[in-house]
Amino acid sequence: MTLVRMIARPMLASTFVVHGVRAIRNPDPLVPSAKSVTDQLVPTAKRMAPPAIADRIPEDPRTLVRINGAVQVVGGIALATGVGRRWGALALAASVLPTTYAGHAFWEEKDAESRGQQQVHFLKNVSIFGGLLLAAVDTEGKPGLAWRASHSAEHTRAATRRMTRGARREAKLAARTARQEAKLAKLFARQEARLAAKASKPARLTRSTKRDAKRAGKAAKALTSSATHAAKPVLAKAGIGS
Repeated sequence: MTLVRMIARPMLASTFVVHGVRAIRNPDPLVPSAKSVTDQLVPTAKRMAPPAIADRIPEDPRTLVRINGAVQVVGGIALATGVGRRWGALALAASVLPTTYAGHAFWEEKDAESRGQQQVHFLKNVSIFGGLLLAAVDTEGKPGLAWRASHSAEHTRAATRRMTRGARREAKLAARTARQEAKLAKLFARQEARLAAKASKPARLTRSTKRDAKRAGKAAKALTSSATHAAKPVLAKAGIGS
């Protein structure tokens, strides 16, 4: 906590603690002005609240003034000490609204001077209300709940995007690897087919050569036989071979 915050928070809370103690000890001076507000707010609060809570809402203006004073004392101490300061500032801001409406309704004043004075007090309370709202949202430079929630959501979206991109890259690599493996398999198959074709050619050539040799032998025998038959008469005439 900085020095400015350490000094400003008790200063802002001091008026609430003092007025709250006075309202608890002696609520009677505040009851007439508070009655006009409680007569309007209490029936509305009972209609909107659940039955179990509506039955416990007090209707006595004196009791309500003391409750409002207790809220101011507790909220002021929380804001001044820094223990639950943001909730304390929010509670004080809530207590200012009925107090301002009941005690400084300048629009109901007929006298111009009284109206001006009540308007000054009304605007003073509006200024205090604004300061309490600032104190309620002051995180002392630390991330607030809203920021943490949005940052967590953004972090989740970023992680999801990274996971999606990683999955896409892996899918592309797997597809590329599958295509390369398919090409290699085709190349190996073609190579094996060529080797098998080369290995089978000598066998075919050997069988063809054997067939040709047989045919040549038969042709040679036939030529020899025909030459022999053709030479027999000539040799007989010549007296050879008889």
